[in-house]
Amino acid sequence: MNNLKTVGQSVHRKDAKDKLTGAAKYPQDIDMPDMLFGHTLRSTIACGTFVMDLSEAETSEGVVTILTAKDVTGHNHHGVLFKDHEVICKEKVRRVGDPMAVVIAETEAQAIAAVGKIKVNYNEMPAVFDAEEAMKPGAPQVHGEVPNLIYHYKCRRGDVEKAFEEAHVVIEKIYETPFADHAFLQLESGLAYMEKNGRVVVKASSQYPHFDRLEVAEAIGYDEEKVIIDNPAVGGAFGGREDLTLQAHLALAAIKTGRPVKITYSREESFYAHSKRHPIRIYIKTAADKEGKLTACKATLYGDTGAYASWAINVMRKAGIHITGPYEIPNVYVDSYAVYTNNPFSGAMRGFGATQVPVAYEQQMDLIAEALDMSPYEIRMKNLFRQGSPTANGQVLISPVPLETCLNTLWDAMNETEVDGHDSKR
Repeated sequence: MNNLKTVGQSVHRKDAKDKLTGAAKYPQDIDMPDMLFGHTLRSTIACGTFVMDLSEAETSEGVVTILTAKDVTGHNHHGVLFKDHEVICKEKVRRVGDPMAVVIAETEAQAIAAVGKIKVNYNEMPAVFDAEEAMKPGAPQVHGEVPNLIYHYKCRRGDVEKAFEEAHVVIEKIYETPFADHAFLQLESGLAYMEKNGRVVVKASSQYPHFDRLEVAEAIGYDEEKVIIDNPAVGGAFGGREDLTLQAHLALAAIKTGRPVKITYSREESFYAHSKRHPIRIYIKTAADKEGKLTACKATLYGDTGAYASWAINVMRKAGIHITGPYEIPNVYVDSYAVYTNNPFSGAMRGFGATQVPVAYEQQMDLIAEALDMSPYEIRMKNLFRQGSPTANGQVLISPVPLETCLNTLWDAMNETEVDGHDSKR
């Protein structure tokens, strides 16, 4: 192991010194001569069609151009799994914050001022804001004829109803986890410009520059080889930079004006622009015998992906797999749904669905322990995955599973106290 260059060694991060000293270049730090600035008009309603009057904004001081859907020279779509976002909305919005126009002006202040002069006439339409309600017959369909139900994960193992009948204790509850924002320190910002050879360069912090290249190329109608994504320093992401925000807007603006264009979001606009963690409503019923061994789990999960799918399939599949926790349960019945609503769109955020579900299954464990007059430690030790354990979906854990060691270490640390300078057990 000591002969390896990185594994087992203390290795300095390549970007550590620059970030510590302030030398790192983030998109906000990058400027170019003769640069223009952009600002985005975003929807203020959750669902409806619209007509815009740009006349006053177009003649506003410093305005060079205003991008609308008609200026999208390629495909007016993007999305990591489904192409369900519009680069710039053409005639309908599906959430508060959808991009409707991008003003390009000589200064940022002029661009912001001009956005305020765009007149929008909305025809507001029925919307749906609850994933469970969105699945019911007659609910407004967020994407027209496309069903609100995007994905359904199922897990079936054993006979849960028989297990519930024979159980010594059954706990049935409903849990909800909310939207959460990544709130990374570095706000979305970027700069785009044209090279003399006809290539467009977009400098914007991203988690997926290779995928951004594909999506920007599709939006502007260029071959991928003519699109360069330059990824400067990234000031946090946590999943929130996996969907496009301003990259395609920048490229379109640079192509149309022939000048470098920069866009930087405020914190408020950042909240509107990027994805959130999926809120999930969890119905869960858990059974155990009188010795505290888990015998059954039945769960239904409704994941709200908002107006756009992003990573909904992956997130709700993982949530459905992990709802049984790190515990052996012989009888399992799980349904996990990913559903469109007119809420802010949800996407990648650390944990991908595995983060939300412990709120449910760990509280269930505590309630079962309480009902059986056991400690939270004891109930978990009786049911933890160990090497050779089968999971709910049939996977056998053949590699070492150090959960028992981890829990014992934690338990010992929690029960140590210092007495006269010496550690002792409580």
